[in-house]
Amino acid sequence: MRATAVSLCGVAALMTGLVAAVPSAAGTDARSAPRTAHTPHTLTWKKCATKDHPRLQCASLKVPLDHDRPHGEQITLALSRVQHTAKTYQGPLLVNPGGPGGSGLSMAGFVAKTLPKKVAAGYDVIGFDPRGVGRSKPALNCRPGHAKPVRPATVPYTHALEKANIDRARAFAEACGSKYADVLPFIDTVSAVKDLDAIRAALGAEKINYFGYSYGTYLGAVYAKLFPDRVRRMALDSVVDPHNVWYDANLTQDFAFDARHKAFLAWVAKHDKKYRLGTDPAKVEAKWYAMRSALAKKPAGKKVGAAELEDTFMPGGYFDGYWPFLAEAFAAYANGKGTGPLVEAYENFGAVDAAGDNSYSVYAAVGCRDAAWPRDWEQWRRDNWQVHAKAPFMTWNNAWYNAPCAFWPVRSLQPVDVTNASVPPVLIFQATDDAATPYEGAITMHRKLRGSRLVVEQGGGNHGITLSGNACLDGHLAAYLTNGKVPESGGEVDAVCKRLPEPKPRSAARGAAETGAAPSGASGSGAELHGLLGFRG
Repeated sequence: MRATAVSLCGVAALMTGLVAAVPSAAGTDARSAPRTAHTPHTLTWKKCATKDHPRLQCASLKVPLDHDRPHGEQITLALSRVQHTAKTYQGPLLVNPGGPGGSGLSMAGFVAKTLPKKVAAGYDVIGFDPRGVGRSKPALNCRPGHAKPVRPATVPYTHALEKANIDRARAFAEACGSKYADVLPFIDTVSAVKDLDAIRAALGAEKINYFGYSYGTYLGAVYAKLFPDRVRRMALDSVVDPHNVWYDANLTQDFAFDARHKAFLAWVAKHDKKYRLGTDPAKVEAKWYAMRSALAKKPAGKKVGAAELEDTFMPGGYFDGYWPFLAEAFAAYANGKGTGPLVEAYENFGAVDAAGDNSYSVYAAVGCRDAAWPRDWEQWRRDNWQVHAKAPFMTWNNAWYNAPCAFWPVRSLQPVDVTNASVPPVLIFQATDDAATPYEGAITMHRKLRGSRLVVEQGGGNHGITLSGNACLDGHLAAYLTNGKVPESGGEVDAVCKRLPEPKPRSAARGAAETGAAPSGASGSGAELHGLLGFRG
């Protein structure tokens, strides 16, 4: 799971809610158990409408930095909402796009607009920026410009390359510790879950409905563990493996991304008439790696080196609607037509702005705090070279992305065991070929949440599959949110949906119209959702 970098901006009526204490989850830090009542807060909602979301409202909520000290230092959460319009009110539906580090403010407008009107009308759809993110305060930005090009090549074939990347990771960790020493101990999933319950209380709701993507599935599962009596309905899409938080999850991810990259290259080979890179996927793959080697020596436009190339093509593992753009950039470079399209693709898909700096800072802070990471670099070196031998696409890129955790200035907690027999039926959605959250994680989550139901997109490879144009998946989600109806097969998988068709290459006319529009102009259904989910979340 990698951090997202999307933002925007918020509902009336308030009351207090008391948090019933529940026992500490097995294997968790003592702070994981809720202990205190929420302080009464009044939410003041103001219009923050956009062209795409004309009914959006925004508010802010004060919560304790340390929930064990409710009257201590306070931080601010940014909230958004689209109010219900139906006479029958189903309560708040909290939505989260993942990360950790993803801004959720725009998600409220998107979900309210994309769900069937009759379904959305029954809910107050609530978005939020988790602590440290976006418009919440303080918003973390540990080392502005950390991802500025051109970075050292990621595959550490030389001692100098390895040292340069280690030095960058250590510098990031030290910058976070220096700037946010008082905050970092409280940027973690359990603290964010307690924020969710503070939001529930401020909304005056006894229970919440919840809909999360990617890391948001883990956030929801931890909420359900700590507050099972506060959950009414919960839908989880593209599921984190709760057994592998977080070091092992990233190693598993590397294999899945490599397979997804091969699927992209096979698609390029299938459309040789358009891209002229050959009909043999293995030879197309060789050309891609030749491009990476060449860019390591001479970056395109003084911006796109080997590391930036990986950053540019990695989003194709999240959403195949990006494939036509990426294929055109690849073909232009490999066929000797110039570097312009590749630089443009990097600026659209790989470049990191200030919002991305913030997302990455929170991603690192949560991930490094949530669970133990190896502190001995020898283990990182050994594990990642072993994985790289079989999955060379982004193993080392992923390793350096997470490497600050080897030097993190705050001790790690233990992950929450999300095993749960008390929560109402949870509806889980998963694509079989998802790279960011591989399929096995959904099976694990399904087994841990007793009574949950699993809906699978067979052959699908996108990360985030509901509200993306698949009517079968969306039908299950709509039925669940309408009346709690869930599929039931009696087997491991409760329902299977066919995947959406692969994208088609852009025509010359479409290409001219969409030049400069990626990723917002991405091909295929689901482009808006994947713009919100981001690429590393």
